[in-house]
Amino acid sequence: MKKKYQKVIKEIDNIAEKIHADLEHTTIPFLNLPTRSKTNILFDERLNVWKYGANTIERSAKSLNGAYMLLRTMYMADFIKEMIKSEKSSTLREMYYISEGWDLAKFNSQNESNMLAEDLEVITKLMREDFKLRPEEDGSRVIGDLSIQETTRNNTKRVIHCQNDVGDSGYSIPYNVESEKVVFKNVNIDFLIAVETGGMFDRLVENHFDENYNAGIVHLKGQPARSTRRFIKRLNEEKNLPVVVFTDCDPWSFRIFSSVAYGAIKTAHISEYLATPSASYLGVTPSDIENYDLPTDDLTKEDIKSLKSELTDPRFKDSFWKHEIKLQLKLGKKSEQQALAKYGLDYVTDTYLPDKLVEMGMIKK
Repeated sequence: MKKKYQKVIKEIDNIAEKIHADLEHTTIPFLNLPTRSKTNILFDERLNVWKYGANTIERSAKSLNGAYMLLRTMYMADFIKEMIKSEKSSTLREMYYISEGWDLAKFNSQNESNMLAEDLEVITKLMREDFKLRPEEDGSRVIGDLSIQETTRNNTKRVIHCQNDVGDSGYSIPYNVESEKVVFKNVNIDFLIAVETGGMFDRLVENHFDENYNAGIVHLKGQPARSTRRFIKRLNEEKNLPVVVFTDCDPWSFRIFSSVAYGAIKTAHISEYLATPSASYLGVTPSDIENYDLPTDDLTKEDIKSLKSELTDPRFKDSFWKHEIKLQLKLGKKSEQQALAKYGLDYVTDTYLPDKLVEMGMIKK
């Protein structure tokens, strides 16, 4: 068994031993976890990311629901150990259905099982990939002048060039992008542009933006999967590549950027592995709505509520975000990346993006 998985089993056993010790000492079993909310995320100066603070909650068998959750924790821990020993893996969805055979420990919803997997990450300071748990979705797509060595299912290594060896959809980012599976070989791009929507990714590819501006283009596919964020983080860190994020102009898209740059609240316990603090927001901004006279839709009540929430979110505390969010609330409007097509299909790649990138110092005129 790999040393990595020996550590996983040791950490899992520590949880079981803690519960067992509580029972032996006639103490009601409990586990402490950080409070997972925006009021309990603090900026870590050393890691340069947002992490959970000191506030905690107690998962205790004092209540029936708490006892059930501890029971599920033990079943999940045992399931993880069995997968490691048998060299199998499971999707989060499969684990939810497997719990149907756990009698009283079965989950009531997949959200409940997903949350418990995250709890185990927090307690053990490991990632769910270490537990052999994987999401239903994989990462997204990337295209550009870079070569990636990937270890195949047959344990052979193949090198893929992300322009010459792929179609228009690009290279598909696997769910595991750690160095034992994915190695960056020849990276000949100047920066990485992470794009929210598939339509805009396809527009940039069709207009040869990657070739014309020596860029790597990553499709975030909405709220990006962990593997996509980890892929971006590794390229930024290991190859010193600047990262810019290009999304729609609405509160949900701003949160997509924050998950890439600052770390998501759900995964604040592993922000140092997933977040790219140096990533910059390119647009679309509320200021762009005015400056480019973009087509818009009215903000919904939920949009307004989310924007106001972001004003109190520590990840959006700098003057740029305060100004843009307040402006959007004043305008009462939101807009999409595709709204730039008002000026033609080539406008986004020939004018909007080059102008923005020059302004940010990414490219020269």
